[in-house]
Amino acid sequence: MYITNTETVPDGEIVGVLGIARGNTVEAKNAGQDFTQGIRNIFGGELKAYSDLLSKARDEAISRMEAHAEEMGADTVVNVRLETSQITDGGSEVMAYRTAVRLR
Repeated sequence: MYITNTETVPDGEIVGVLGIARGNTVEAKNAGQDFTQGIRNIFGGELKAYSDLLSKARDEAISRMEAHAEEMGADTVVNVRLETSQITDGGSEVMAYRTAVRLR
């Protein structure tokens, strides 16, 4: 599966547009990490546990989008976008989506 955030694929001709492929996940903060990250927030610096959590969530959302595109019969997803939103005080959703296509 070829996944790109561009509208086209170099040297690739889109021969079929199959629709929107999407994947999402909701990740919750860990109470212990929340405490330690709160302390780090006082002194400054990267909140590494949260960075890692969101990175994992992005990877999972892209993987689920890829699986959805494959179910649709696609070999490529073009113009991919990622969005993050807060669902609850302790949890965020990451969504990956865009157009599933077939290339010649």
